[in-house]
Amino acid sequence: MKRVALAAALAVSFSAAAFAQTTTEFYVVQDVKTKKCVIVDKRPATTTEFTVLGTTVFKTRAEAESGMRTEKVCVTN
Repeated sequence: MKRVALAAALAVSFSAAAFAQTTTEFYVVQDVKTKKCVIVDKRPATTTEFTVLGTTVFKTRAEAESGMRTEKVCVTN
């Protein structure tokens, strides 16, 4: 019985880790003070430090980098 419980716990922990990796979101944001664009993996809670550019939520970092190149304020800085 203990083996079954342990196996179930391990299966849940591995599937939770895999699920967490597949739900990562990336945002293109601009630093309010320096006006530099960066990519973050969590939506900023406040707008005092960073401003989220656009409305797109990217699924991969590569997509976010491509999206950052299309943002006018990021290209000019």
